[in-house]
Amino acid sequence: MHILQPKHTKLKEEEIQKILDELNISKSQLPKIFSSDTAIPEGCEIGDVIKIERKEEDKVVTYFRVIV
Repeated sequence: MHILQPKHTKLKEEEIQKILDELNISKSQLPKIFSSDTAIPEGCEIGDVIKIERKEEDKVVTYFRVIV
């Protein structure tokens, strides 16, 4: 991982369900990221959800993506 690359973390099923419930959406409604993306952590498969944490000034912004 490059120092300028945001942190990418694979979520567990319990975490995924909690996020989907909070946002009141289904997994298919999450933005997508290709499995060939170089930022994807090892061991991720199609259908997994990853959390992307990007530092912007003095706060951390969190994004969620489903792997396709």
